[in-house]
Amino acid sequence: MVEEIVTALSRVHWLFVIARSSTFTYKGQSPDVRQVGRELGVRYILEGSVRKAGGRVRITAQLIDATSGAHLWADRFEGPLEDVFDLQDKVASSVAGVIEPALQAAETARSAGRPTDDLTAYDLYLRAYSIVWSSARQIPEVLRLMEQAIARDPHYGPALAWAAFCRARIEADGRSEDPAADRLKAADFAWRALEVAGDDAALLANVALVLAHVGEDIGVMIALADRALVLNPNFARGWHVSGTVRLFAGQPEIAIEHVTTALRLSPRARSGTSLSTMGAAHFVIDALIRQCRPCSSRSKKIEPSRLRIALSPPAGAARRSARGH
Repeated sequence: MVEEIVTALSRVHWLFVIARSSTFTYKGQSPDVRQVGRELGVRYILEGSVRKAGGRVRITAQLIDATSGAHLWADRFEGPLEDVFDLQDKVASSVAGVIEPALQAAETARSAGRPTDDLTAYDLYLRAYSIVWSSARQIPEVLRLMEQAIARDPHYGPALAWAAFCRARIEADGRSEDPAADRLKAADFAWRALEVAGDDAALLANVALVLAHVGEDIGVMIALADRALVLNPNFARGWHVSGTVRLFAGQPEIAIEHVTTALRLSPRARSGTSLSTMGAAHFVIDALIRQCRPCSSRSKKIEPSRLRIALSPPAGAARRSARGH
């Protein structure tokens, strides 16, 4: 169980996860979490227990701030003993999917308490990220903070990727004073982010979404989204992005499947955009079925899984000229 969770969490690029062998030194003890945090050099601790009763097993888990002792998240999982291995996989996937946004929120709150005259690129990024989903009206402020972070570190991948997202979002929402320029800038930020992405699943997902939006090769963007999910199969936003890109590609059924996975992995996250994508995918499927009704005289059954359309991303593609090529 511990090994599965450590492996899942290790796929989150920005997390430093202590090895299983080090954490096992505390097995059977009840040490103070603050002491454990100091000894291991970590800010957060995930602990839990396994109990058996009759033919069932119950697994509990809780995430604790090692500096304050505050509980950030807790949950429990139950199942029949004969399905214990399936239950272990479910726990590992669920814990990894929920903990990443919980830690992101905790880190954002921590950064908010730092003096404004001592902000690193990372602090600026966290302050921007804390409001990225609050309101569409906040997107220009998010962009301003992300661009400040980029000014301090021109190769800071997460800030580049979110700046690309903000530029694309402002253009898509009709709030841009110069849509063509914002699309070009979004593409430029995205390509720069991709150059430093490495194996960062979150960064790859944002890049795939933005470049799909501005009209880059949709097959390549699907490959980027797929790569993000290979790197971190428990990344809820990665599944959401993959669903959106699949919708752009005219694959509504896969889009629904992937967005559903995103909602399952992070049920407490803001779900409006995921539900919108799912609704759009159902609308496309319904439209396809209506289009094909005249074919019913020649075919006894229409297979929705075989219906595809070239659902284009927004017009006016910002091509590789955004990179100066």
